[in-house]
Amino acid sequence: MKIPHTIIIAEAGVNHNGSMGYAKRLIDVAVEAGADFVKFQTFKAETLVTQTADKAEYQKGLTSADETQFDMIKKLELDRKAHEELMDYCNQKKIQFLSTAFDHGSIELLAKLDIPLYKIPSGEITNLPYLRHIGGMDMPIIMSTGMSTLDEVRDALNILLEAGAKKDKITILHCNTEYPTPMEDVNLKAMITIRDELGVNVGYSDHTLGIEVSIAAVAMGATVIEKHFTLDRTLQGPDHAASLEPEELKAMVTAIRNIEKAMGDGIKKPSSSEIKNMPIARKSIVAKNSIKKGELFTKDNLTVKRPGTGISPMEWDVLIGKKANKNYDVDDLI
Repeated sequence: MKIPHTIIIAEAGVNHNGSMGYAKRLIDVAVEAGADFVKFQTFKAETLVTQTADKAEYQKGLTSADETQFDMIKKLELDRKAHEELMDYCNQKKIQFLSTAFDHGSIELLAKLDIPLYKIPSGEITNLPYLRHIGGMDMPIIMSTGMSTLDEVRDALNILLEAGAKKDKITILHCNTEYPTPMEDVNLKAMITIRDELGVNVGYSDHTLGIEVSIAAVAMGATVIEKHFTLDRTLQGPDHAASLEPEELKAMVTAIRNIEKAMGDGIKKPSSSEIKNMPIARKSIVAKNSIKKGELFTKDNLTVKRPGTGISPMEWDVLIGKKANKNYDVDDLI
């Protein structure tokens, strides 16, 4: 049986804090954990946000109080040279580089860098020109759906398809855009609704604290898991506090790989590892007391005990009333 492989995206995002040294250490952590991809974010502050846009509530307590959203993200930009340097480092470390594009120029930059797929963040799911641009790139697409209704997800999917994207190359991630996401707001069953209603591959982009929801999502059929991680949750920056630390990321990947093995093929049958225990754990029909040759087997002179190397107790009714063809001592297998 071929074991399914869930794609695990270790989301470094902007947790590099503008430092190439931090960014490379994050790549090292993703490699050590066994993730398939390490993902960053590609944007130009000038084309992403207005000069006066406010920050999200969760960001205000984690970053300088006197800066705007523009000021905050401007410090976190990665230029083309930085992208190339990080891609080279990923190649050396044998992990796939990914980045999320937040504007048209960033989409084109990633195209020039020959990335393997496009990741659409939740905030762009209602950005029609952006969706058309991505849909027209003829590439695999992963789309997060935080803050959206099913109808909005359907509309975004249709825009991608009309622009030329192939449905079998699109994976939609259920997501909640709160950092961290309260457990009561996860609504993991919505991932199944997306799969069944839209007929697409699904996954989960996880912003909860801890690793259990990602593991549960894999058990429910997620084909992609995306999870933020950081070098240290106490670092200053918008996403560190809701991210996994290195050992937690490793534990999540290990757990997901174990769950993949545990899911099996769905056929109920003895496994190869337990067959050897069947004779030991199952039972046989044995003599409850001494039985003479020619004596009838009855419920009073038969009983059921281990091992299971004799006649199965399922044949009890067949055996009762038959004549013994030999003498039996107590506990002899019939």
